[in-house]
Amino acid sequence: MIYSADFLEQVHTACPMETIAGNYVNLIRRGRTYVCKCPFHSDNSPSCTIYPDTESFYCFGCGTGGDVIKWIELIENLEFSDAVKLLAERSGLQLPTDKEAESRSRMRTRILAINRETANFYFRCLTANQDKRGLQYLISRKLEPETIRKYGLGYAPDSWNLLTDHLLKKGFTEEELLLADVAHRSAKSGRLYDAFRCRVMFPIVDTRGSVIGFGGRVMDDKQPKYLNTAKTPVFDKGRNLFSLNFAKDSNSTRLILAEGYMDVIAINQAGFSNVVATLGTAITPEQARKISNYAKEVIIAYDSDGAGQTATQKAIRHFSEVGLPTRILHMSGAKDPDEYIKRFGPERFRLLLEQAGDAINFQLERCEEGLDVATDAGKVQLLKRTVSVLADIPDPIQQEIYLSRTANKWEISADVLRQQVAYRQRSKKKIEEEKAWRSIMEHTANPDPQIPQASAHLKEVKAEERILYDLLRYPEEGDWISQELTEAEFLTPLYQQVYRIFLACRNSDGVFTLSSLSGELSNDEMGKISGILAKYQDFPVSKKEIQDCIHTLKSSDSGEVETDDDLLSLVQKKAHKT
Repeated sequence: MIYSADFLEQVHTACPMETIAGNYVNLIRRGRTYVCKCPFHSDNSPSCTIYPDTESFYCFGCGTGGDVIKWIELIENLEFSDAVKLLAERSGLQLPTDKEAESRSRMRTRILAINRETANFYFRCLTANQDKRGLQYLISRKLEPETIRKYGLGYAPDSWNLLTDHLLKKGFTEEELLLADVAHRSAKSGRLYDAFRCRVMFPIVDTRGSVIGFGGRVMDDKQPKYLNTAKTPVFDKGRNLFSLNFAKDSNSTRLILAEGYMDVIAINQAGFSNVVATLGTAITPEQARKISNYAKEVIIAYDSDGAGQTATQKAIRHFSEVGLPTRILHMSGAKDPDEYIKRFGPERFRLLLEQAGDAINFQLERCEEGLDVATDAGKVQLLKRTVSVLADIPDPIQQEIYLSRTANKWEISADVLRQQVAYRQRSKKKIEEEKAWRSIMEHTANPDPQIPQASAHLKEVKAEERILYDLLRYPEEGDWISQELTEAEFLTPLYQQVYRIFLACRNSDGVFTLSSLSGELSNDEMGKISGILAKYQDFPVSKKEIQDCIHTLKSSDSGEVETDDDLLSLVQKKAHKT
């Protein structure tokens, strides 16, 4: 939706960057700014900075950046218009209407309608079709009729176009079916064919009760074992969780994380509705963050095989990053929760949940794997692994408890172990600080590899950046700058586009802000522009300096090759003189 500049300004005023960001991450004050661990990549040190002065954020680790709207877009997996809508609703602002937004909304509605009809089609094929293979498979897995109905399980028949023909007869278009990923187009014939065939089907339902996608499982040993809906306007498997629609209403402060659809359904059927699963992939930081919104503790109930244990290690790291306490389910006599419940019953599984060990003990026990601890070499390797685990414990008291236990278990000096842990922590901190500093320096001084002009025209590119910073930081400067500089005098296409948007804002009497760019630029492009705001944050601004930048662009010879970052050096010198 194309919102007016005035309305976007209202959103910014009502939703301060630091306030909104503080709802999702832990902010640490540093002078006029805030820092936090970046929620958009695995971040071990606070590499993301919140700038209240410019109402922006920028991560020096991954290059993600933007305004408060872009923050909500990324963290909530929303489009620009939906992010504005969410912020407006939170702050009590009345939303304007727009035809484009209505069109996108209609498309999302159509895809959800396709998914709903597809789910009904698969369910009818499971229960009413002559082909009973799907139903027989679910019965063989000990699923009850109530459970099958509760989850809306279905069957994709062994046909190329039964679903496609059904949906077309219902009035949906080919383009809509392709967007929903319930059908694919043949490269040879150009005809549509069903995306899922001869599979048991699991509808994926969001917390609002809408079917957003599907998972399909074969009933034999064919590969791939599972297929999921690809990314669509309503679905992203890395950001959603299976059965969260039931788990959110469980009234439990903890969630069980299982490995697959069948485990979740078996656990739920046994009386535990507080269970979810990732969608055929290892858990992502986004999924960990989503779980943390619904629970104060998570129990990881992955398979007991090697792959499951490795996935558990990864999940522990992601939950640690979002500050969610984690416990690990230890199953003996079964490879997964589904098998355990069938063999020992729901009550034994309940006891197993209560006895789940903490994540630190799990990691310490894993340190012994593959080592002969009876040998000196094995013991040395064990202690190295152990020190690595202990050094990652953030709470000093908790760290001391586990350190003492480890020292007693392996009959070594607690002081020696404490010394090694402290050394590991110092080394890790130094590495992280050096990495963060390198990232800052790279973003500050080095040409952007994604901007081809940067390496050959450093002076011009830096001049463009300085001008755009000035326009975003001090919009009132736009009056005289727009009279001095034309769009055509920009060398870099991205910066030229940004300047074009600035001119359009001025012509419509709007205020040029990051929000003016949010609906026009990609995430990477928004990151680059936010990086400019971060880069020059502490540099003083003068009209003479901007005039020098404009002169640089006007006098630029596109064939000239620059080898020194003259402009940045000049700016830094001026900064030191003031």
